[in-house]
Amino acid sequence: MNPEVSVGISIDCLVDNHSAIGEGAVWDVDTQRLWWVDIPVGLVHCTDVTCGTTETRTVGEPVGCLALREQGGLVLATRKGFKVLDWDSGALSPIADPEAHLPGNRFNDGQTDPAGRFWAGTMHDPTAPEEPPSGTFYRLDADHSVTAWRSGFYTCNGLAFSPDGTRMYFSDSFPAVRNIYVCDYDLDSGTPGPPELFFDTRDVAGRPDGGTVDADGCYWQAGVGGWQLYRITPDGRLDQTIDLPIERPSRPMFGGPNLDTLYLTTLGAGVTPGTDQPQAGGLFAITGLGVQGVPQTRFPG
Repeated sequence: MNPEVSVGISIDCLVDNHSAIGEGAVWDVDTQRLWWVDIPVGLVHCTDVTCGTTETRTVGEPVGCLALREQGGLVLATRKGFKVLDWDSGALSPIADPEAHLPGNRFNDGQTDPAGRFWAGTMHDPTAPEEPPSGTFYRLDADHSVTAWRSGFYTCNGLAFSPDGTRMYFSDSFPAVRNIYVCDYDLDSGTPGPPELFFDTRDVAGRPDGGTVDADGCYWQAGVGGWQLYRITPDGRLDQTIDLPIERPSRPMFGGPNLDTLYLTTLGAGVTPGTDQPQAGGLFAITGLGVQGVPQTRFPG
């Protein structure tokens, strides 16, 4: 059966700020705002989606992803490890740097599990000399302890959890790999089982970038470089393809009062010369999908 192609939906640019690598979108159900980052320039954005206004803090180092904290502020995964950002003052407080011995690496993508643990994965910085794959997935617990899970990835990406917390999804978006994986997940202990291949994106146009899940348990994947967004069923079947006006989508996240708007960060860097995409790097809002997302859990530490 062929996947459904996008019809009857609206795609609008909400923030046209030409981010180099817009990423890390997280929806705040309490304030009805979207948090996101521009990785290489170390910017953290907070967008009021009702009017499109955005506040920004400069971190001073590349920041890959973030999580909301129960106590307020954010937890960031940066080039130099996990840090707390006080939004009001802009002050950064270090938590831990599990890859201080790997100066060519940085954190790339992350997500809290339904219990609030912050999972984040690293990648080899493409500006550093070529080395064997050294990307690793880490779990940050409420007591600020850090646990390494698996290593040997090129570009850790696509972290997301099923609504009931029994499955963990992730990907390696390196061009020679471009696979999405799934693990059984023990939510009580925060322990994933062995990963299995979930979806091979060589069957579609875009490589796997950021991901999220909807209330039906389907996994939404940004197809970077492919001008598309994909909905994949829990059994690994391509269910829907959304055609986009942007070549390099990066991170989808459901939000809005009913969690039925899909916000999408994009990349302004690396677009194909001569293509007509003047809003590349902007933040987009997709409506009319007919599905809802699930709230993101705050980090308790």
